[in-house]
Amino acid sequence: MSLSRFLPDRFTCALVATVTLATVLPCRGAAADVFEVLTDLAIALLFFLHGAKLSREAVVAGATHWRLHLTVLASTFVLFPLLGWLLRPLLAPLVTPDLYLGVLFLCALPSTVQSSIAFTSIARGNVAAAICSASASSLLGIFLTPLLVGLMLESHGQGGMSWDAIGAIVLQLLVPFVVGQVAQRWIGGWVAKHRGLVAYVDQGSILLVVYTAFSAAVLQGLWKQVPLPVLGGLLLVNIVLLAIALLATRYGARALGFGRADEITIVFCGSKKSLASGVPMAKVLFAGHPLGAIVLPIMLFHQIQLMTCAVLARRYAARPVEVHAGEPAPARR
Repeated sequence: MSLSRFLPDRFTCALVATVTLATVLPCRGAAADVFEVLTDLAIALLFFLHGAKLSREAVVAGATHWRLHLTVLASTFVLFPLLGWLLRPLLAPLVTPDLYLGVLFLCALPSTVQSSIAFTSIARGNVAAAICSASASSLLGIFLTPLLVGLMLESHGQGGMSWDAIGAIVLQLLVPFVVGQVAQRWIGGWVAKHRGLVAYVDQGSILLVVYTAFSAAVLQGLWKQVPLPVLGGLLLVNIVLLAIALLATRYGARALGFGRADEITIVFCGSKKSLASGVPMAKVLFAGHPLGAIVLPIMLFHQIQLMTCAVLARRYAARPVEVHAGEPAPARR
């Protein structure tokens, strides 16, 4: 197996470079205000472009597979939050309270879209259903994530989530998305031809939020509060959560009678968490908290899930294809 599969990608390297820049040269004062405005604009543009590029035909093609979608959504918005809450007595001592608050936030996030679909395709799973499930998870997360965060904050002794925060999520994320969907009839083709633009806006908005968040956190003494042993503990927490989710989705799909292609979709859509949605949401939902500690768990989880799922996708693809009655045969690559 090639060593390159375990190495971080360019975006992960960019994240590390951004955190390093924020540590060495944090933005403050007027510069911080300018970065805040730029970040808000980039996030709004990101969700507008996602709305403009989302294919209604692809969603309709996979929408009828309701048992699969319910299974994925249950993993994303039920299993993960339960794990974060139930495992807290075991996992919370490994990290600081603020970092575990970030872990609880991670558990409430929707699934990824691009990587879930990509890994499902590589593994020869049900791609149409993956597009539908991942897109539905991302859209529902705009509503469900703030509600779940509010419930978990109460159990964490932090107070509930305000309606103002939920309203801010709707205004900053959902409204641009809906406008993008409305504009799709005019600009959808152009956006489809320039997918790289969406990727750049996607990654650029995340880097902007990470830079502003970590700048503020560094000025508040983040790295004094997060020594190497605590980082090691956070890494272990993320590995435990991902391992349980992967096992639960794999064997849960089999227990529910899903075929191989659907199992692959459930595994890759139901075990992931979205950095692209998580960082912008954190900025709105945790305005009064140390944001650097909130987003650090999802940043680590992002890289761990990519590395792990890359290996799993190749292993699924290498196995002989089993076609069950009524199940379409995946295309060979």
